[in-house]
Amino acid sequence: MRSSVFLLCVMGLSLTQIEFSTSDLVKQTCKHTPNYDLCVKTLLSDPRSSHADVAGLAMVMVDVIKAKTIATLHRISELLGTTRYPKTKAALRRCVELYDNAVLKADLPSAMQALKTGVPKFAEEGTNDAANEADSCERTFSGASPITSFNRYVSDLCRVASAIIRLLL
Repeated sequence: MRSSVFLLCVMGLSLTQIEFSTSDLVKQTCKHTPNYDLCVKTLLSDPRSSHADVAGLAMVMVDVIKAKTIATLHRISELLGTTRYPKTKAALRRCVELYDNAVLKADLPSAMQALKTGVPKFAEEGTNDAANEADSCERTFSGASPITSFNRYVSDLCRVASAIIRLLL
């Protein structure tokens, strides 16, 4: 009986140590990024982070960027259906090109492939390019952009991912 209680205590401490180590790795890694809070919040909200090394954390970030890019494209699609202003429609169409053709079909796949094959330099280039595409989308609007918050979020996530990937160089 005592050995069972002891074993349970040891297992409980081990699990606590693993959780502490995961949180520690995320926090240490995020200290090297331009947006610590966004980094920690994003990584700790994804269960894959609990078993990841730094390269794994970078892959989690790239996957999150992909999801946010898809959400941005959905929002753009909604706006294209409701916007009456030709200049706004033209800017939104340009953003579709940037997000769909550049970010989703080129930048993020190359970043993920580079991470999988152990070539972080190209992964960093992919996430930097994706950040630049989000920034370019924002600049496409002559006035206020209806998707500023989406563009900033994608850009910020990309810059966090780039900083994490830089740790692998």
